[in-house]
Amino acid sequence: MSEQAGTLLELTGITKRFPGVLALDDVDFELRHGEVHVLFGENGAGKSTLINVISGTFAQDKGRFVFRGEEVRHLTPHKARVMGISPVFQEFSLVPDMTVDENLFLGRERARFTLLNKRAMRATARQIIAELGFDLDPTRKVGTLSRAHQQMVEIAKALLTDVKLLILDEPTASLTEAETTKLFALIDKLRAQGVGIIYVSHRMGEIKQVADRITVLRDGRKIATVAADSVSDTELVELMAGRKIDVLFPRIDHRPGERLLDVRDLTLVSGAVREVSFHARAGEITGIAGLVGCGKSELVRAVFGLEPIAGGSVSLFDKEVSSFDPLAMLRAGVCYFPSDRVAEGLALARPIRENVSMAALDLPGFARGQVLRRTEERRAVQEIADRLKLRPAQIEPAVGRLSGGNRQKVVLGRGLSRDIRVFLFDEPTVGIDVGAKLEVYELMKVLLDLGAAIVLVSSELPEVLNLSNRVYVMHRSRMVAELTGADINEPAVLACFFREEPAAAAA
Repeated sequence: MSEQAGTLLELTGITKRFPGVLALDDVDFELRHGEVHVLFGENGAGKSTLINVISGTFAQDKGRFVFRGEEVRHLTPHKARVMGISPVFQEFSLVPDMTVDENLFLGRERARFTLLNKRAMRATARQIIAELGFDLDPTRKVGTLSRAHQQMVEIAKALLTDVKLLILDEPTASLTEAETTKLFALIDKLRAQGVGIIYVSHRMGEIKQVADRITVLRDGRKIATVAADSVSDTELVELMAGRKIDVLFPRIDHRPGERLLDVRDLTLVSGAVREVSFHARAGEITGIAGLVGCGKSELVRAVFGLEPIAGGSVSLFDKEVSSFDPLAMLRAGVCYFPSDRVAEGLALARPIRENVSMAALDLPGFARGQVLRRTEERRAVQEIADRLKLRPAQIEPAVGRLSGGNRQKVVLGRGLSRDIRVFLFDEPTVGIDVGAKLEVYELMKVLLDLGAAIVLVSSELPEVLNLSNRVYVMHRSRMVAELTGADINEPAVLACFFREEPAAAAA
């Protein structure tokens, strides 16, 4: 088959084992020239392992790897890059203290005689950034960029060489709608040039927009490969889950009670939030919607004490907060779940147990004085893991070995380790599959039934619309609308997203 015209990559019987886990079980996969082939499946289904095999990060234990008609053995990331295989992973591989152009050329620097040719590298960086239509300054340090701009750097880095096969792993998770449109235009351009693209995403709308074919993985096995225009969203989800899923969003019975959180005229030192007011009640989900960069994430980070405040006030349980820091907010009954669980939410090399309990080590149930009560800690964390249906259910493995959905459960478990009444969810389902999303939503229902207040920040508009009892909309650092009842609908929210700025008053 690999000798037929059109076949770029052919994998046959790919098997990969890790200690105690069969990650890939006899998987076949084919990619054609000029094709966008979507990998679809639950977290832990084997998608990440498969693209790591293709990019040379992991070596398969069994199976045949044929690229451009030739069998490949002993593949490494460097060898894959030389062959024209360029991955853009969901978790970035950038050096924060280096500039954009330095990151682009890291490991493939250009030299003139014995000196780095920085002028040539910067000129090339500007050229490729301009071709991609990205708003990037090559001289900026990557650590100062937003996550969306760091995503652009990763994409530009992947396209710096002569690409034959491009791997995109959740590439739109941090991009605005306008940036996503540019990315899709780039994908169309690459497809027309014969580049094969492996695209990993859980977003049904974009899958149907870009895919030619879709391969569904489940529990490390290939379930089916289907033409994108021949399968419905429901059929795809059922292939992925192996069961019938009747609803993508559960029905939530909101019972608004007392105000637990009240924010008045909040302004941040950075200017990312200006004079914003909102409140959250017990027994309801308060949604905050807005385009990437509007300030919605910075808003909840500030409430938790992670962003310096220039003005305004925050009250909890009718009492104004006098000092802001995460430990004080935890002790006051507020928990924040960050959008970037790798950079801010988890210690990947440490056990699940430690990641869950680290927010509760000051409690008598976990420690006596300065001595950790290990038996009580294990019991409490195991109960939380069982409640969240963590897979696998053991609490001693390192978090870095878990799938994205199970990593998110570990982050959520931290909020269940102590008495919390206000939950701040920042992009809680980014990069996790439909089944894991439903489990997160069911947890929210339980929390509401216990009398908690939930603030939900999400760039997934259907998520905000279907889960929230009230929706605030942010636009360019300000709160521009509060929607309730029948007014919570897509046209109303989108109208706020793209509202015109008032003209400046005449002098």
